[in-house]
Amino acid sequence: MVGFSMQPYGIQGMLKEGHRHLSGLDEAVIKNIDACKQLSTITRTSLGPNGMNKMVINHLDKLFITNDAATIVNELEVQHPAAKILVLAGKAQQEEIGDGANLTISFAGELLQNAEELIRMGLHPSEIISGYTKAINKSVEILEDLVEKGSENMNVRNKDEVILRMRAAVASKQFGQEDRLCPLIAEACIQVCPKNPANFNVDNVRVAKLLGGGLHDSTVVQGMVLKNDAVGTIKRMEKAKVAVFVGGVDTSATETKGTVLIHNAEQLENYAKTEEAKVEELIKAVAESGAKVIVSGAAVGEMALHFCERYKLMVLKVSSKFELRRFCRTTGAVALLKLSQPNPDDLGYIDSISVEEIGGIRVTVVKNEQGGNSVSTIVLRGSTDSILDDLERAVDDGVNTYKAMCRDSRIIPGAAATEIELARRLKEFSFRETGLDQYAIAKFGESFEMVPKTLAENAGLNAMEIISSLYAENASGNTKVGIDLEEGVCKDVSTMNVWDLYITKYFALKYAADAVCTVLRVDQIIMAKPAGGPTRRDQPAGMDED
Repeated sequence: MVGFSMQPYGIQGMLKEGHRHLSGLDEAVIKNIDACKQLSTITRTSLGPNGMNKMVINHLDKLFITNDAATIVNELEVQHPAAKILVLAGKAQQEEIGDGANLTISFAGELLQNAEELIRMGLHPSEIISGYTKAINKSVEILEDLVEKGSENMNVRNKDEVILRMRAAVASKQFGQEDRLCPLIAEACIQVCPKNPANFNVDNVRVAKLLGGGLHDSTVVQGMVLKNDAVGTIKRMEKAKVAVFVGGVDTSATETKGTVLIHNAEQLENYAKTEEAKVEELIKAVAESGAKVIVSGAAVGEMALHFCERYKLMVLKVSSKFELRRFCRTTGAVALLKLSQPNPDDLGYIDSISVEEIGGIRVTVVKNEQGGNSVSTIVLRGSTDSILDDLERAVDDGVNTYKAMCRDSRIIPGAAATEIELARRLKEFSFRETGLDQYAIAKFGESFEMVPKTLAENAGLNAMEIISSLYAENASGNTKVGIDLEEGVCKDVSTMNVWDLYITKYFALKYAADAVCTVLRVDQIIMAKPAGGPTRRDQPAGMDED
């Protein structure tokens, strides 16, 4: 865009003023690869159990301290279009499996870095893409080979088998705590596992975060833990029926506007009395239907509360409508719109409901044990909010892993054992290929070394030594040798009990390879001028982002 006085020519003449246009290998491809490499450098140091935490402050000034890659890339507002593709791959992994987003992004970054070296050597991106595609198909074949024998049929209700498969996922978020967390998560998941495990719903395992205490005070509650107190004076009930009203327990104004003309004091008195009588009638009707507990989705009026106390009804207020839905799922109640006499079918049932004090916070614990329990809650205790948030992410990962193992319970060696084997086999495979894509396949195999290298570096070990000794062990035919991060030596994974789910690895590698091929296929970037309006930077002081 040199000097505007001369008439623009070529592509500049075609597009509107203010656009940017980058083309060719150097400008477009290498720039895209660069942006993606930057993103994967961020996530890479958080890979694995010894991963470092990131402190991310988002545009609303909320602070996140976590090593969960999905949270990190969600909160970073990534602007570069190519890096966004990696973020989308990470999100897809998070949606599909709920764990392994870090592997997806870091591995994709490593693949792109190697692609850049190949481009500098003079390979054309399309040759790299065809090589990478062959390599990923081969990797999937090799993964099938590495599956541990006999792991395809598992009993998802057997706690030990669940913990074995869940440990690696939880340890990568909370290293050192996994032996405490896994039993809790496994117990909660097994409680709500339906007859057909494939229909397991992640939403049925809730997390209640309560400040104070330590991780060892955490428990699992069959049922729900609501973070608020009961409204009236009655604080506990056993074996009671429940009525749920969404619209709140109160006298409501009429639908149409009405004017009441009052002639004398007597009428005024009667008017107030009839209102009282009406409320009493409604509450009495609820009490007579057999309900002992009223759950309201909105405010509870003073007068209504007075009559609830008189009829010995316990009143709970749940303001979030999602919580209300879960409450109905736990109790089997049907939510009624307005205060009226409920049908016997609409009432739910609970074993016990009580207000307890945990660490100075009053919570209502709703238990429903025999009626095919559909919600269980893990009560997490910790000293600060950020620790609790991080624990919650670890629990999320564990629950998602449980869901994944209900779909496909096959396991493969963890602790970088699988990656070393893949790297070795892909290198052998590349020697058998002819044509230029053999270089791409060899590079794809090399990229797998990123995992053991990063794991070792994050644990403060010498990466070169570790990788070479892994290769040495692997060449002697022991395909299950991984890194023991605590001692800094190579060990057999089956003794350390570090297993990864096959399905997690499978999707992570697939999404990474797809994202990389998408980025490499781009050879021009054409950006239009951003739409009008003041930009973010020109905002007058005191304006917020939205």
